[in-house]
Amino acid sequence: MRWWRIGNVALILLVLPLVTYLLNRVLAGLERIRHASDRIVASGAELVSDLDGVPDALATTDQTIKDVSAGAARYGDSVAKLLS
Repeated sequence: MRWWRIGNVALILLVLPLVTYLLNRVLAGLERIRHASDRIVASGAELVSDLDGVPDALATTDQTIKDVSAGAARYGDSVAKLLS
């Protein structure tokens, strides 16, 4: 019974402060992560307005690819005729 009391005192005096200290460090890290993620979300919301022209730019890119591929096919046919 005496050893149980010594173990309980050791638990209270040694382990609980250590657990409290480690938990405090983890919670402080989580708080820093939360603040950083809030800043990232705020910056991302500002960048959304910069993406307004993307659909038009993609449509232009698609049309350019179609035009270039048609020209490349004609060029390939001409080269094939020259080499044969």
